[in-house]
Amino acid sequence: MVVLLVTYPRSGDFEGWCRSLVERRLAACVNVVDTKSIYWWENKVNVDSEVLLIMKTSKHRLQLLKETVVEEHPYKVPEIVEITPADVNKTYLDWVVEATTP
Repeated sequence: MVVLLVTYPRSGDFEGWCRSLVERRLAACVNVVDTKSIYWWENKVNVDSEVLLIMKTSKHRLQLLKETVVEEHPYKVPEIVEITPADVNKTYLDWVVEATTP
């Protein structure tokens, strides 16, 4: 199992996009967390309301999910942070694998 952290503009259709990722079985689940981001971009500090998308997927769907984020995300440089959990309970792991199997 792999977890991807991806931020998305709060004003965008993040819910529809997340639903689409799950329907295409690229992610088993996407948690949505409201957040404010403060970052350096185009020679200045920016502050934006965003959502943090916590995407859970299987290793066999990881590359396709990352490619899809790059292709479909509205940002020129989308955040994609990959985290591999050290331990996941077996029943949850089995569910993630099953949910991402086309």
